[in-house]
Amino acid sequence: MFERFAQDARTAVVHAVAEAQGRGDRRIGTDHLLLGLLHDPGIAGMLGASLEAARASSEALDSTALRAIGVDLRGGQAGWAPISGTKRTPFNSGAKDLMRDALGRAVSEHSRSLEARHLLGAVLDLHAPDPAAVLLAELKIDVPAVRSALANPDAA
Repeated sequence: MFERFAQDARTAVVHAVAEAQGRGDRRIGTDHLLLGLLHDPGIAGMLGASLEAARASSEALDSTALRAIGVDLRGGQAGWAPISGTKRTPFNSGAKDLMRDALGRAVSEHSRSLEARHLLGAVLDLHAPDPAAVLLAELKIDVPAVRSALANPDAA
């Protein structure tokens, strides 16, 4: 599937892998793909959110979820720290579905390649409790406005 990815989409996925590994996550999820997309200044501007704000919100959401089950990381190890290794980090089922949806978008447009905008469109279609959808809500992203901007790039 990755042979059909445009450079901006490949870069977003590489950043998503780094985000997952940096957080010590065993799998790449939809939230990591959203964070990967936010490395692109154009996408960050369209969303009206910075990578740093999204990382902080993601960590806060994770901490809240862990506290709900009795795990408190205050004073412990948390945050973003890149890790090294040669083992591939797999995509979880939600991320795989998101990429299939993005590929479907590209095909329906008769696009020769899957672009970052296709990935972003697929992210915008997610609903809670999906982690990326929850993160979009936490960041107060105006999803309909971003969808409109994606559909009409010349209107911006």
